[in-house]
Amino acid sequence: MSTVAFDTLKFVKTLEASGISATQAEAIAAAYRDASNDQELVTKKDLQVELAPLKAELQIMKWMSGLILGGVVALILKTFF
Repeated sequence: MSTVAFDTLKFVKTLEASGISATQAEAIAAAYRDASNDQELVTKKDLQVELAPLKAELQIMKWMSGLILGGVVALILKTFF
């Protein structure tokens, strides 16, 4: 999985601009950074890798369904015509 860069300085400056003291802003930024480091994020590439086998199976099932439908239509046409 991947990690997301977190700009703590910008976060602290934003908190300070809203009226929070520097020490409190730094503590909040550290707590947020620590909490967000525990998360596992999924990227598009991760999803593509995990879903590739399912896509292949679905493609095979589409072809098989088409062949079965074609066979049934051929039997119906042969029976009535």
